[in-house]
Amino acid sequence: MKRVLAFLISVFLLASTACANGSRGIKSSDKGELSDMKISIQITSDSGNHKLTATLADNSSATAFYELLKKGPLTVDMHDYGSFEKVGPLGTKLPRNDTQITTTAGDIILYQGNQITIYYDTNSWNFTRLGKVVSTGSTTSITQAELKKILGKGDVTAVFSVME
Repeated sequence: MKRVLAFLISVFLLASTACANGSRGIKSSDKGELSDMKISIQITSDSGNHKLTATLADNSSATAFYELLKKGPLTVDMHDYGSFEKVGPLGTKLPRNDTQITTTAGDIILYQGNQITIYYDTNSWNFTRLGKVVSTGSTTSITQAELKKILGKGDVTAVFSVME
């Protein structure tokens, strides 16, 4: 009987600790929410020139990226990796907010603090979400197939800049 009572008390204490931690609130960066920071991405690929619009995430990594872009456009030469993303070096390190996530087409991800990726398919790993491609210059939304076509089969050049 004492063991059962001790077990129930332990469960109660663990549950109350979890509830107390939850009541502090979850930062929006933990939820993967998007902010009001918008950027433009000019893609040059084997399929031509394309302008994408993205909304940045609400976290310190995306804010640091936005501040970097406010200094001027950033050109990144990107190559295909794993047939699900284009990846290239940022030339600088940004703060990381890695969490276990599964990407979807259009996700812009910071990898290892110094590389940026644009996903056109899914992948699960510990990443920092920087933002999400939300449209092209001609449409208000973008499908996985459209994004895959825009990014093409080979290397791409992406010019990231703050929306004016």
